[in-house]
Amino acid sequence: MKKYLPIMLTVSLMLGACSSPTATKEKEKEEASSEQKPSVEKEIEKQQEPEKKQEPEQPYKPLEPTEGAVSLKETLAKEAQTQTDQENQKKQPERKVPFGETLSTDMEDLSDGPLKDHRLVTYYGTPASKHMGILGQLEPEEYIKKLKEQAQVYSDLDPERPAVPTIELITTMAQNAPGKDGDYVQMTSEENIETYVKLAEKHDALVLLDIQLGTDTVMNQVKMVEKWLKHPNVHLAIDTEFHVAQGEKPGEDLGEVDGRDIQEAVEYISDLAEKNDLPDKLVLVHQFTGPVLFNKDAIEPTENVEVAINFDGWGAAADKLALYRRYIRDEPAQYGAFKIFYDKDVPVLTPEEVLKMDPSPAVVNYQ
Repeated sequence: MKKYLPIMLTVSLMLGACSSPTATKEKEKEEASSEQKPSVEKEIEKQQEPEKKQEPEQPYKPLEPTEGAVSLKETLAKEAQTQTDQENQKKQPERKVPFGETLSTDMEDLSDGPLKDHRLVTYYGTPASKHMGILGQLEPEEYIKKLKEQAQVYSDLDPERPAVPTIELITTMAQNAPGKDGDYVQMTSEENIETYVKLAEKHDALVLLDIQLGTDTVMNQVKMVEKWLKHPNVHLAIDTEFHVAQGEKPGEDLGEVDGRDIQEAVEYISDLAEKNDLPDKLVLVHQFTGPVLFNKDAIEPTENVEVAINFDGWGAAADKLALYRRYIRDEPAQYGAFKIFYDKDVPVLTPEEVLKMDPSPAVVNYQ
């Protein structure tokens, strides 16, 4: 057997030599395949991942604070440092929401709506009446000029939350006569609505379409203004006290709205924004006394809609502040708002006094 050993070794070496290049190539292929596999898998996974939705561009520009403006927060901090010990010992009421913040305690804002980082300052009214607010007393360009001046004051006092000028247009105005539709509501002309929507677009402002309901339903009124709600810069306001029952008259009988009906509108507008790729919306709900808004806890914001409850009673400033605490601070919604009546409030609160409220209003409207 020994004499065959060299031959077997030679054959064995030859076979090894013949098979080695092939084996090497196969191995190289496997290694190459192994190296490529993860990148291919990653590419497939990447293709299968849902694309992140691009947020629509915001259709407004806040008014930046003027150069050299000193924030109210800074002013109050300096005043606190210079107070005497005796003054410091005076017990200050504890705030529910820290000064400068507008989002209510235990609330969150999952949207990219205008209230998240800004404050809205509005002038309320209708071109059909000089008695329903400043909007009906001035020509559009003069009106927007004054609105910007008022909003600028808030930007200077609170630079961390610059103000956005906002047109609050009464779109369906309650009447004491039933009208042709029998719903005690008169809708402003489409021409007027278009005028103020375009005015806002021109000046990088926002619009709140205010509905007063009469004997109509919330949802029917929302659908009446839906074509304008599809504009990126248009939002909704609901006047609860003008919603009366059959046989009653707005202005003579105090109206009321069920929070569940408002929530239906919130969800409808949320879907509207989602389906039409619109910037997130705001629904502002007016409330000047408890009975006009019941089932209030049914009202909840969505990922596409912010909600603010607006205290809009008029009269003695001390009473208004107390009622704001009652209906806004102590019955918290996502955001609070506050209305000022130039001709009916005594005295008319200054912007500094408004900002000190707890919580600081995210919307300040003037009539």
